[in-house]
Parts: sequence; structure tokens; C-alpha cells
Amino acid sequence: MGLLEGKTALITGAARGIGKAIALKYASEGANIAFTDLVIDENGEATKAEIATYGVKVEAYASNAADFTQTENVVKRVKEDFGSIDILVNNAGITKDGLMLRMTEQQWDAVIGVNLKSAFNFIHAVVPIMMRQRGGSIINMASVVGVHGNAGQANYAASKAGMIALAKSIAQEMGPKGIRANAIAPGFIETAMTHALPETVRTEWMKKIPLRRGGKPEDVADVALFLASDLSSYVSGQVIQIDGGMNM
Repeated sequence: MGLLEGKTALITGAARGIGKAIALKYASEGANIAFTDLVIDENGEATKAEIATYGVKVEAYASNAADFTQTENVVKRVKEDFGSIDILVNNAGITKDGLMLRMTEQQWDAVIGVNLKSAFNFIHAVVPIMMRQRGGSIINMASVVGVHGNAGQANYAASKAGMIALAKSIAQEMGPKGIRANAIAPGFIETAMTHALPETVRTEWMKKIPLRRGGKPEDVADVALFLASDLSSYVSGQVIQIDGGMNM
């Protein structure tokens, strides 16, 4: 019997990358999976098919996570389709990097909207369901730059720091209702985005990591599994950095 047998997980931005890895990990442990992305294209359909091989129920929903009304509607549909929502992973995110002197208002607003407001939207819609269930686990995907900052990423760092503070606040508000909230702060994870970086940049990153390698999406998924399962039933309001020791 899997660690998440019979539970339903709602994961945003999960058609690819870290979100997909989390969805597959959860499915392998028996969770039914509802996932969203801005559009459900070939990648989304392929991810859905891959999740289905674990014999769990899976549905994909096209939704703009930054839109409050769309989020309310998609959460309502997930509740109708699955009957419960036991785990929420706020994974949807974008980057629009630039130094502060050159950063545009649009770059700032877009990143804050997709990364931070989306988490508010989904938590706001899901919490009443979890309260009626007397339990649930909320996981915000933050970043090490949300803990330590990063030049050229003021918007991204601010959004991820907000995700951390949001998780801590929800942990305090919802703890008496049996709802836990935590944040995961990945470091250098091997994804399509990091593979696109120049080799010189990747080499410099590796020098800063004591384990001398980038992380894999599965490394993040393993921690997300711990936080979603009863193995972490007394863990709430925490930030777990997955960075190979880069920021101690």
C-alpha cells in the first residue's frame, strides 16, 4: 500500500519539469492526480498518460493559475471530479530576469502574479475543502533565492520569499484545523531551463555546491512526497532547501 493511497493531490504547473516529477512520484504511491497548466498540449497529454500507467485516476485542467476566478472554477471541478483534495502543491512559476534598473513593471507584475498570487488563489479555494475534511497538506514550491536573494532576480526572489511567508502564515492559521503548510526551496535542479544555461555558468554553479552536482527533479519529488504523507504529520511551517548544501 502506497504512502498516499486513496488521497487526491492537486498540483499546479505539472505538465513538465519538477511538477511532473512530483505528480509521477505521488501516483507511484497511490495518489489520484489532478494537475493544471496554462494549456494542456501534447506535453500535458503525455504527462497524463504517463501518470495513468500507475493505475490511479488522473485529470488535466487548462487554467491560468494567476487568475482568481479561473482558479475557483478549476478547484470546484477537481472537487466534483475527485470528491476530495488532500494535497495541494503550488508549483506554477515563471522567470523574467533582469537587473532592477532595467526591470519593467510588466516583468515584475507577471512574475508576482504567476508565482505568488497563484498560490494565494489556490490556497484560498482549497482551504475550505480541507477544513471540512479536517486535514490536508499544502506545499509551496519556493526557491533558495527566496531565502538568500539573487542579483538579477529581484522579482523572482520576492515572489519565492512570499511563498515561504505564505506557507508559514497558513501553517499558523490552519494548524488548529489539521492543515499543514510547508515550503520547498530547490537550488540548482537539472531541468530544461538550467540545461539552456551556458556551460561556463553551469560550471560556476557546480563549484558552489558541496555535492558537486545539480539536483534532479526526482530529488525534489522525494521531499514533496515526505511533506504530503503522514511521515511528516508533525511537520508544518518549515522551509526545506534542496540544494546539495549550496546554502547552509
